Amino acid sequence: MSEETVDNPGVIAFPPALFAGTLAIGLLLQFIFPVPFLPRLVAIASGIVVLIGAASISISAFRAMHRAQTAVNPSQPTTAIVSDGAFSFSRNPIYLSLAMLYGGIALLGNALWALLLLLPLIVVVQIGVIEREEHYLERKFGDEYLRYKARVRRWV
Repeated sequence: MSEETVDNPGVIAFPPALFAGTLAIGLLLQFIFPVPFLPRLVAIASGIVVLIGAASISISAFRAMHRAQTAVNPSQPTTAIVSDGAFSFSRNPIYLSLAMLYGGIALLGNALWALLLLLPLIVVVQIGVIEREEHYLERKFGDEYLRYKARVRRWV
């Protein structure tokens, strides 16, 4: 095996694909079995607010990773512990922003099914992605990562 193949956390799937696939299933269920749960204007307004928050967190996280010159894709090696920008309040701001993007789209569509699928999706991401990444970072960076982990919460 090459060094590049070994030097990654071995997540179960590409995280954006997990979010997109689950959202597609939720929206399809909503289309087949419509269950609106909010007044239309409330759904739209809250969806927009959540999407703006997701975009803000995502931009901050991507900029911080770019400044640190480390990979965003979890199949690539991590070269640095990023602790500024959105990483100063969440160890997983990209996954947080993906969850918010998912939630914002579900709210815009007033899609209860999609929102109901978000919780099991978060559990899958937690176990199949985040925990694997954390073990990888502990092995690779040792005390540096453990200090960061003790200082910053996992989600928010």
